[in-house]
Amino acid sequence: MEKKHTINFGAGPAKLPQSVLLQAQKELLDYNGSGVSVLEMSHRSSDFTKIMNTTENLLRELL
Repeated sequence: MEKKHTINFGAGPAKLPQSVLLQAQKELLDYNGSGVSVLEMSHRSSDFTKIMNTTENLLRELL
């Protein structure tokens, strides 16, 4: 039996598309083919700096 996906129309946390969840799951274990998880990498590494800069720029675009 196929599992139903819940739809949340209320304010607050939103339902994420399946593709976003799958990408997050993949990158959590091996970020961008680096062989290391995002959770394990140094906050001073170039990969993490790129993540932070990209995140900041995207957030600024939204605001």
